[in-house]
Amino acid sequence: MSDQGYRIERDSLGEVEVPADAYWGAQTQRAVENFPISSVTFGRRFIRALGIVKKSAARANRDLDHIATDKADCIIEAADEVIDGEHDDQFPVDVFQTGSGTSSNMNANEVIANRATERYGGTIGSREIHPNDHVNFGQSSNDVIPTAMHIAALEAVEDDLLPALEALRDALAAKETEFDDVVKTGRTHLQDATPVRLGQEFGGYRAQVEKGITRLEDATPRLAELALGGTAVGTGLNTDPEFPPRAAEYIAEETGLPFREADNHFEAQAAHDAMSEIHGAIRVVAGSVNKIANDLRLLASGPRNGLGEIDQPENQPGSSIMPGKINPVVAESVNQVHKQVVGNDAAVSVAAADGQIDLNLYKPVLAHNVLQSVELLSNASSVFAERFIAPLEADREHCEQQVERSMALATALNPSIGYDKAAEVGKTALKEGKTVREVAVEKGYLTEAEADQVLDPVKMTEPGILGDE
Repeated sequence: MSDQGYRIERDSLGEVEVPADAYWGAQTQRAVENFPISSVTFGRRFIRALGIVKKSAARANRDLDHIATDKADCIIEAADEVIDGEHDDQFPVDVFQTGSGTSSNMNANEVIANRATERYGGTIGSREIHPNDHVNFGQSSNDVIPTAMHIAALEAVEDDLLPALEALRDALAAKETEFDDVVKTGRTHLQDATPVRLGQEFGGYRAQVEKGITRLEDATPRLAELALGGTAVGTGLNTDPEFPPRAAEYIAEETGLPFREADNHFEAQAAHDAMSEIHGAIRVVAGSVNKIANDLRLLASGPRNGLGEIDQPENQPGSSIMPGKINPVVAESVNQVHKQVVGNDAAVSVAAADGQIDLNLYKPVLAHNVLQSVELLSNASSVFAERFIAPLEADREHCEQQVERSMALATALNPSIGYDKAAEVGKTALKEGKTVREVAVEKGYLTEAEADQVLDPVKMTEPGILGDE
């Protein structure tokens, strides 16, 4: 190593100065210098996935006698360190790089090769364990990066997003039960409609999230297909035919997920429809959670001059100028996450559709956007459930008062007195500031007893024709 704080490493283009304490090598350093684009680098999920690919590849190549056992063991041990997050600071390459992700693949190869060389008893940069000849044996960036994409995405969905959505579903289900006896004014077109129970509305929200979970689960089988083994263009040149299924088996063992060799390696490398599909499901779910957040902000609006049907939690002061103001800050963060996911979806959709001939050249941006959306939606759903939905309370008295004042109660009069008379009752009640009940009795259309039977808000929240019994 140099006293100047760097060492010299070499690749096929010549010598490169690399920081003396870095595990990465020449190709990574070139990428750092070539792509000062965003300062955004890959996070924990993707780095872990790269480690899993390299570990599983080394195990498979050791089994097949393509790498000596002692060297393979060192690669496996170094890859384990990458999997465990011990070297995340050694992955400095910008997300916006070569479209195949070659720079990130070589970053992993070099870090693992140098760390494995240390474990082997050699010195960093000596290439006793080679980044290409050993760590990348039987592989290409063109199949490694899509494999890592699928591993990272499926693990993130299974370990982060689905549990977060299940917690959100459970929080909504608890409110569905708690608010089942709260009758309130329904609203369509943001205008008063026939009564509904607050619990029924929350049941609708719970069902939205449940269906979102199903959408995600339906899309995940395609993520379980791995491109590894296709090498450069899908033909599998320079890899053992037994390598792909064996490596996929080791990946499945490492993750506990049902990964397998791709049905068609050409599709797996030239197109990334599975990434587009899973992000499409993520976008739909984000839209569902956004809709729920919007509704709850409306229902909590006020507290005195809005709908005021639910009392929102006091998470933090809402204004720097208006004392005592409380805003639905957590719900607003959910709304913002939705907008970011929609933006990410546009990037993912276009990137997945723009593959050319035998390779899609948008792999890094696909991986980044999918993983960011999963992280944002997972965190937002967890916080929304815990800090906003769980503490919600219903203003039962206010809901009851609003139902009795609603003009939409006239809808229940249709079977008894007809649409025209019911409309007359509703208009008169609105004009004179009276209730539908009062006007219907005053006009002689119903007796007091009949009004009690026909204009029962609780019964209006269930199917049937009131007044028939």
